[in-house]
Amino acid sequence: MTIALRDASAAPADIAAARRVLEVEAQALGALGDSLGEAFAAACVALAGVSGRVVVSGMGKSGHVGRKIAATLASTGTPAFFVHPAEASHGDLGMITRDDAVIALSNSGETPELSDIVAFTRRFAIPLVGITSRDGSSLAQSSDVALVLPPIPEACPMGLAPTTSTTMMLALGDALAVALLERKGFSAADFRVFHPGGQLGRRLLKVADLMHGGDAVPLVRADTPMAEAILIMTAKSLGCAGVVDADGRLAGVVTDGDLRRHMGQALLEATAGAVMSRNPKTIAPNLLAAEALRIMNEKSITSLFVVEDGRPSGVLHVHDLLRAGVV
Repeated sequence: MTIALRDASAAPADIAAARRVLEVEAQALGALGDSLGEAFAAACVALAGVSGRVVVSGMGKSGHVGRKIAATLASTGTPAFFVHPAEASHGDLGMITRDDAVIALSNSGETPELSDIVAFTRRFAIPLVGITSRDGSSLAQSSDVALVLPPIPEACPMGLAPTTSTTMMLALGDALAVALLERKGFSAADFRVFHPGGQLGRRLLKVADLMHGGDAVPLVRADTPMAEAILIMTAKSLGCAGVVDADGRLAGVVTDGDLRRHMGQALLEATAGAVMSRNPKTIAPNLLAAEALRIMNEKSITSLFVVEDGRPSGVLHVHDLLRAGVV
């Protein structure tokens, strides 16, 4: 759908306002990066050192940012969840244990709804990381580690709507999550464990996750008559058969295309070794399924044998990749 501009004269002002906001927030992020130092490192130590979870809390816009920070931490190997500060005062403090750490967000550092959570952490010696814009605020003074945002004005022309401050909070949460990720050596394989669904999960599927293995792999010896090899290919329904030598190593493959090329009365009397295509393209089980699809597309083939130490351990068909949504 195309939306027509009713007042084209307003467009330049709209674009100018948007650019001004982005410029202010970009400057704020640069200043935030320059401000990082010992306090940030101490926050990483505090959060990495807990045996429990990281509890994130904040009110209003800070709360929305806090939910995203908790989600990012949890998806990158740091168990975390969000607790609403008002609900915490009515029983949800029981969700926080002495094995946890708390990240509290408040631009002013004086959010009254956070007071019970802050007091709870002080009572039970639970590590508290405060993120605020005011160094002398109650939150900053009560925190074990205070991450103070640089004094950059809000991008709102009135200087009231949380814009620049929430952008910096969000970016600081990302910085903490990635720093903790790198501390733990969190890998792409670990990432997939927490993202099994959606496009991200599909991108990280391995060949071993999708291949046919065991008895489902169509294998014949080089001296197997083609009459028998065709029966095996038909029974396995993968449109191919791997031909192995006396040591069990893959010597070639017989595909539907090979059958068509050798079509005739002599085909059934030939051996698999005489019909097979030698030096077939193969793939290792630990490679990404997306790599298998790339090879199939480049070589115009529909299946790949999965090989370990020269011996076939599975076979992957293009239909397996399409069903899994690998693109």
